[in-house]
Amino acid sequence: MDSQTHKAHRPAQSGAKAEKKKASKGKGKEKQHGFNEKAFAPKSGRRADRQGRRTAERDQTRLHVPLVDRTPDDQPPPVIVAVVGPPGVGKTTLMKSLIRRYTKQTLNHIQGPVTVVSGKKKRITFIECNNDLNSMIDIGKIADLVLLMIDGSYGFEMETFEFLNILQSHGFPKVIGVLTHLDLIKKAATLKATKKALKKRFWTEIYQGAKLFYLSGVLNGRYPDAEILNLSRFISVMKFRPLVFRNTHPYMLADRFEDLTPREEVRQSKGKCDRTVTVYGYLRGTNYRLGTKVHVPGVGDLEVKSVQILGDPCPLPDAESEKRRKLSEKKKLLIHAPMSDVGGVIYDKDAVYINVPGNFTKGGIENPGEGEKMVLDLQDVNSTLDDQVAKSQIRLFGSSSQPLSVEAGPSTLRSDEESDEDVSDEEDAYSDLDDDEEMGSEDEDESSEDGFDDDDESAAGDHGRSAPRNVRRTMQGLPAQDRKRGDVEYADSDSDLGGEDDDDDDPGPSRRFVRFDGDEAVDVPSDDDGMEEEGEGEDEDEDEDEDVPRWKVNLSEKARAAFEDSARSKRRKDWVKLIYNSSASPEAILGQSSSGEPSSSQAPSMDDDDFFTIANSAPVKADEELDQAKEPLNPDDLKAWGDEELLDSIRNLFITGSSSQPAEGVDENGEPYEDADGDARSDQEDGEEYSDGEGTRKATLNKDAAALAAKKAELKRKFDEQYDEPDAAKADFYTEAKEAMARQQELNRAEFEGIDPEARALIEGYRPGTYIRMELVNVPAEMVEHFDPSYPIVVGGLLPAEERFGYVQVRIKRHRWFAKTLKTNDPLIFSLGWRRFQTVPIYSLDDHSIRMRMLKYTPEHMHCYATFYGPAALPNTGFCAFNALGRDTPGFRVSATGVVLDIDRSTRIVKKLKLTGVPFKIFKNTAFIKDMFSSALEVAKFEGANIRTVSGIRGQVKKALPKPDGAFRAAFEDKILMSDIVFLRAWYSIQPRKFYNPVTSLLLSDKERWQGMRLTGQVRREQGVKTPTNVNSLYKPIERPARRFNPLKVPKKLQAALPYASKPKVMKPQHRATYMQKRAVVLEPEEKKALALLQQVRALRKDQVARRREKQEERRAAHRKKVEKEEAKKSEKEKEKRKEYMRAAGMKSKRETEAMEGGRSNKRRKT
Repeated sequence: MDSQTHKAHRPAQSGAKAEKKKASKGKGKEKQHGFNEKAFAPKSGRRADRQGRRTAERDQTRLHVPLVDRTPDDQPPPVIVAVVGPPGVGKTTLMKSLIRRYTKQTLNHIQGPVTVVSGKKKRITFIECNNDLNSMIDIGKIADLVLLMIDGSYGFEMETFEFLNILQSHGFPKVIGVLTHLDLIKKAATLKATKKALKKRFWTEIYQGAKLFYLSGVLNGRYPDAEILNLSRFISVMKFRPLVFRNTHPYMLADRFEDLTPREEVRQSKGKCDRTVTVYGYLRGTNYRLGTKVHVPGVGDLEVKSVQILGDPCPLPDAESEKRRKLSEKKKLLIHAPMSDVGGVIYDKDAVYINVPGNFTKGGIENPGEGEKMVLDLQDVNSTLDDQVAKSQIRLFGSSSQPLSVEAGPSTLRSDEESDEDVSDEEDAYSDLDDDEEMGSEDEDESSEDGFDDDDESAAGDHGRSAPRNVRRTMQGLPAQDRKRGDVEYADSDSDLGGEDDDDDDPGPSRRFVRFDGDEAVDVPSDDDGMEEEGEGEDEDEDEDEDVPRWKVNLSEKARAAFEDSARSKRRKDWVKLIYNSSASPEAILGQSSSGEPSSSQAPSMDDDDFFTIANSAPVKADEELDQAKEPLNPDDLKAWGDEELLDSIRNLFITGSSSQPAEGVDENGEPYEDADGDARSDQEDGEEYSDGEGTRKATLNKDAAALAAKKAELKRKFDEQYDEPDAAKADFYTEAKEAMARQQELNRAEFEGIDPEARALIEGYRPGTYIRMELVNVPAEMVEHFDPSYPIVVGGLLPAEERFGYVQVRIKRHRWFAKTLKTNDPLIFSLGWRRFQTVPIYSLDDHSIRMRMLKYTPEHMHCYATFYGPAALPNTGFCAFNALGRDTPGFRVSATGVVLDIDRSTRIVKKLKLTGVPFKIFKNTAFIKDMFSSALEVAKFEGANIRTVSGIRGQVKKALPKPDGAFRAAFEDKILMSDIVFLRAWYSIQPRKFYNPVTSLLLSDKERWQGMRLTGQVRREQGVKTPTNVNSLYKPIERPARRFNPLKVPKKLQAALPYASKPKVMKPQHRATYMQKRAVVLEPEEKKALALLQQVRALRKDQVARRREKQEERRAAHRKKVEKEEAKKSEKEKEKRKEYMRAAGMKSKRETEAMEGGRSNKRRKT
């Protein structure tokens, strides 16, 4: 034992204990270990300024616009962590590893969401995203944190970039990168370079400094525990900022799905009828109000029939059970995954499957799963639930030594006569009181009718009920022989069970007797005891007709008694006032007589061992307590207001009062006295001079004065903050906004504190964080038939404005990675809000804020407007668009992104229209134009329109001509030619097509094969149909005849007057050939050879000269380089020489200066 070495103690460096130890250790040593500002002061003022600016900029970049977080702090919903990546990258392995880390359980078949408890105040819902564009879109809209998995051995894939662009459009959540398959890279240098390159590219897409984790390899089907622990710690401490769209919409990720449609209805319709389904899940976002429509992406808009709050299947640990800092091992085992095989149990859409091993034996399993435990428990059951309930015991208090036992049926302790003598009208009162307690959730009118009457009512016990009581089916009125197990009679009403007793020794009304072990049975009144008073005079009637029910006997006497009783007491008691009024005594509430003795209705036949006894009795008011909205006034209380002093004390509280008289408890300046509360308290104690009413009013006045003083103190504080120290007390905008939001949240929490959850849900809706069951009606049958738990079911709440349809105007930009240009009236798939739908957009541009001009194609690298028909969305809602959603689509699939600008139901878009015509008669500045219009009516519409020729001459449409049709007279600013083409520029209004096609991918068996409207060319290509050719659209060679212009003719008189330089020099064409034209040169053969030889020699000489020049140019270039190098060296040497010279000259001048200045001192020192 001496050689055993123990681990050295390592004190905590961080955390609550370390901070506490530092604080206790550092008391009185602040001066020794404090921060010395002088030691770290910057030397340069410019550097200090730069450092301060840098710090301020860094602080400002961390700040965001404060947003109100709708998530409750006490019970927040689980954080959705989505695992996204291309196929084969290790998503399922990462989910198994993380679930194993949090719950110590291994899931072999993960489907749907998996919720685990990660901390004392945090839960996490893991969900795996398929390699499907629809699933990526839905997950991107609801995920709080995305674990983006990247294959390190391959690099980034197209699906990763597509998902990141989807996230950018729908509000960017937190993203953590996870690199896998790094064990496939063997070389360390290659691994390091790969990590660096992938991290740089990842930072480019997300932000600089985004977290990227590296998972080396797989061990035993999971990633290494140390790496998973590091990742889980980051996930657990991460904080999330509320996104704008999710903060205004309620939504739910369904973790359970059930079909409630009757099987017979499904069978009769052969499975084609609309279904009624329920989805279960945690509510997120904002409050959901009942009656709001929901949208399930992939299905469509659905109606909600009912919403029910259920118990939390994965609850957070409460404060009593978790008093340690660390989460207990028991709470770590909590896991909620209805669609997965948790403990061998799989919840399907309409069944629960329990997987047990093949050789299943009762004692052969050491650690049985949840499903195996259920099978074992079912095998161990020896008695039914009814027997277990009969054997169960109830103790009134936790410290009771004897349990309560309830006996049904008539009592044998008393005879019929004793029962008639002892039990009287108090049983009716007790039964009525029981009814009131049971029907406490009913309306106030019903509760007041079932309660007591006035004190006079206790003497009159011969009246029936004025309202039906809450019936409880019991076995008390049954015969003894029928009161056996399995022989119970069931009746449709109370009259069928009560009163039909054949025995002569009928004990009277049914009773319950509570028996303590070893004691006598105690009679406890029940609901049927109220009929005792009805049976006082019905013995002889019962003998005459035993078949008549009890409630039909002596109806006339009961009616007369009820009428007399109602005449005595016009109104019922105010039960709310009686119960909650603390000044009322128990006798007053129970209706005792004014003498202080309990009436016959309040004498329970209990023994001395009663639990509830009246310790003190006080006289009860004989006056009637009226249930009325306005309290009755006592004339004696009004006499106090005749006192002038009392009136003067409150005169300054009114507008018409004098401000010179200060309020009570307040001085002349409006400040409260120091002992204002003490004075008020002493006045109340010395209350002999005032009556009770005056004392109450005095307290009210003091309360008003205190409120006024507090208000004035707040105003004074604001005044001091503004004028005394404005800089010190002024907080920045960010802090003020956060404080205002915190105050508002505290007010909301205080307002709804203590309200019943159901009533609160009716007022403000169902709160986020609650686990609810939502029943949806008119669901397409295909959703149930083709249900696949691996595809997420998102239930998104719609705002009232989002339920209507209209023309939506958006700002859109074609994605820079999308290869094709988008064309107007081509179908496009939008992901906008919760919806995914296909529509036909029209692209346009704002033409100088005058008109919206249609574009045929989207511009390059520039935003434009788009207008389409679809569901309305709030402005500033982001969206992304796709041409196709299939996996077989080549290239990048995100075609455009943008944001909603406006919801304009009547938008106006125009496109340019050019009408052309030609002149057929020309005057000086007027011409007749044809072929532009087809009728005089069209001309009348365009009268006064501006027209133009191709050459630029402007004109205007005047009047239509009678013949030909469509011709008109036009005026121009100059004379036009017959060859001119006249055109008119007009604007033609167009309307987007009303086409809306929701993407119903969840209704298909193959969720990735959804196909919407196709282009005409695509349909022709798939069906092998040739494109029809239009003859007028074909390109033809243009044949323009040569234009012949008349020669210029100048009159002879004008020619004579012109100077010589301006006269036309027209020479007559020469008809005869000249000598040079007529001469023919014929060479001899020798001359031809000599000429050819000369040409060859010249060519050689020319080539030789060219090559010589090239060589010379090369030598010159080399020589220039050599000269440049020499010049550079020479200049360096000269520079060094100048430096040496200047250094020497400086030293020489310095020595001379020192010699001149220090000569005298040296001489003095020598002497």
